[in-house]
Amino acid sequence: MMDNGRLEIKEATAADVELLMQWRMEVLHEVFAIPADADTAELEHANRAYYRQQLREGGHVAVLAQVNGVTVGCGGLCLQQEMPSPDNPDGRCAYLMNVYCRQPYRLQGVGREIAGWLVARAKAMGIGKIYLETSAAGRRLYRSLGFAEMKDMMRLEF
Repeated sequence: MMDNGRLEIKEATAADVELLMQWRMEVLHEVFAIPADADTAELEHANRAYYRQQLREGGHVAVLAQVNGVTVGCGGLCLQQEMPSPDNPDGRCAYLMNVYCRQPYRLQGVGREIAGWLVARAKAMGIGKIYLETSAAGRRLYRSLGFAEMKDMMRLEF
């Protein structure tokens, strides 16, 4: 329960693609500092196609956080298969992403509820490992949920 009302986490379906797209683009604009007047048509097209395919095929779990029926946040899990290893024998893993909430709902537990719901869902699905990237602002939250820093990781972008 929040001061402003009752918080509910609802799993999104294929019928929610346009709402998910609004939230995805808001997240991208904020995280990547995309100017409001930037041409994002190709990015929007690619994300819409991703949601349509992955929600239909079960490769993505998306949630919307609502307070008194008003959407205030979102989050998602990209479900993946990696090579099996001693720390993940069946290779099933997920990438936690797009965990976001609007002001004035920040620092009221919305992000924790979103991430916690998605982690619980991954566990229920038998996922053996969850990865994520975080901002400095989110680091404490993810540590409190049991995430650990990864050393020796590198990335190559093209």
